[in-house]
Amino acid sequence: MEIPVTRTSLPPFEEYCREIRSLWDSHMVTNMADKHQELERRLEAFLEGPVSLYANGHLALEAAIRSLDLPAGSEVITTPFTFVSTVHAIVRCGLVPVFCDVREQDGTLDPDCLEGLMGGRTSAILPVHVYGHPCQVERIGELAKGIPVLYDAAHAFGVRYRGIPAVRFGTLSILSFHATKVFTTVEGGAVCFPSEGLRQRLQDERNFGIRDKETCEWAGGNAKLNEFQAAMGLCNLRHYADEASRRARVYGWYRESLPSGVSLLCPREGTEPNYAYLPVLFGSRRERDAAYGSLERAGIHPRKYFYPLVSACRPYQSIKGRPTPVADSLSARVLCLPLYPDLSREEVERIIGLLED
Repeated sequence: MEIPVTRTSLPPFEEYCREIRSLWDSHMVTNMADKHQELERRLEAFLEGPVSLYANGHLALEAAIRSLDLPAGSEVITTPFTFVSTVHAIVRCGLVPVFCDVREQDGTLDPDCLEGLMGGRTSAILPVHVYGHPCQVERIGELAKGIPVLYDAAHAFGVRYRGIPAVRFGTLSILSFHATKVFTTVEGGAVCFPSEGLRQRLQDERNFGIRDKETCEWAGGNAKLNEFQAAMGLCNLRHYADEASRRARVYGWYRESLPSGVSLLCPREGTEPNYAYLPVLFGSRRERDAAYGSLERAGIHPRKYFYPLVSACRPYQSIKGRPTPVADSLSARVLCLPLYPDLSREEVERIIGLLED
């Protein structure tokens, strides 16, 4: 039996059918109608602050960047140890990415490397809560000295750090609700922002800048979450606590059985994780690649998150900057093992057995 790296969480079929039944009565399937508004309200309660929903996490990130009105051509410091979307959003908004190295302990942006990269052209900092591991938010905030800090929290739905939702740190945070995430609307995303003052601007970014039937105030785009997506989110939010608990159980099975020579990349102390990923480190790239090949041949499909680094991808190879040796090392040695609520103990033991061979 094939084992994917993750499996989309879906609610009971009958529950989803009940949730979308009213759409056949209203014929309102988009344009921020009832389901959209209800999901936004429920997420604001869950995430403890204002939320603006988007069609996907990438568009949410672009909207968040644009809402900061950063000078064209200015620099945004970010990490190469992330999904390409993070850096693409910077470039697509007319800005220049500057790559900062990461911490060996958890893969997040290293504040010790950050200060030396900041200069007169720096307009923002875009760290990533990679694997749902909270960044060193306190230190990054101190070093920013008023420069906006926008967190890519695509992996961090439900994560809390020192009792606070991870999405409530920094100037803004974005979430992804893609099908591979712990909370999904199939596709979808959100910007989490600190005050109501930003709500209208973020709404303008997702709905053409249209305010009413006769008013357009901003050259916005189209990034609306539709009613079917919102209905999926409403269903999945009801089951999130149970899904997270089952993920934690699977995570525990791995943690107690990993063979010597394979270490778990863990979040920092004070974190309440969401168990979105299970990243393990090998001693070398050769060992990682050997394990990857062994699992693939057995029908088990881990992922090399994140290899290659974004800085090694063709659009960014010409960007000049300082070396990122820790990110280089992690990228060459990391492997995300399968993790989802329905994974059985027997399947975990089968995976562990292949790692031990």
